[in-house]
Amino acid sequence: MDKDFFKNDRFATCAGMEVTEVGDGYARAQMLITPDHLNAGGYCQGGALFTLADLAFAAAVNSHDVFTVSTSSQITYFRSVKEGYVYAEAVEIVNHHRLPFAEVRLTDEQGELIALFTSSGYRKGNRL
Repeated sequence: MDKDFFKNDRFATCAGMEVTEVGDGYARAQMLITPDHLNAGGYCQGGALFTLADLAFAAAVNSHDVFTVSTSSQITYFRSVKEGYVYAEAVEIVNHHRLPFAEVRLTDEQGELIALFTSSGYRKGNRL
């Protein structure tokens, strides 16, 4: 799986998100927080963080070159962030032929945990 494949994710790309690394069941993505990512309180909007985590999840579970979509996701936010880079590191915990499961850790530039995202997926079967 080539990380450039995810440049076709128009929503994530328009939001300034980028997949920086893809391995076997593993991926990293990043986003530089801009004023467009901020909520009314001046902090990064939860939906932007969710989207970054979902992008990293997609890269990790699609690393096997079989098109996979999310079926269920959960995110728990631990702290807020308002500037700098946010990093998402996804690790596939279960590499099932149809139902993968992954965990994504969102951290800031200091390595502090911002949120934890988990998601299950469904492998549709068609090759990428």
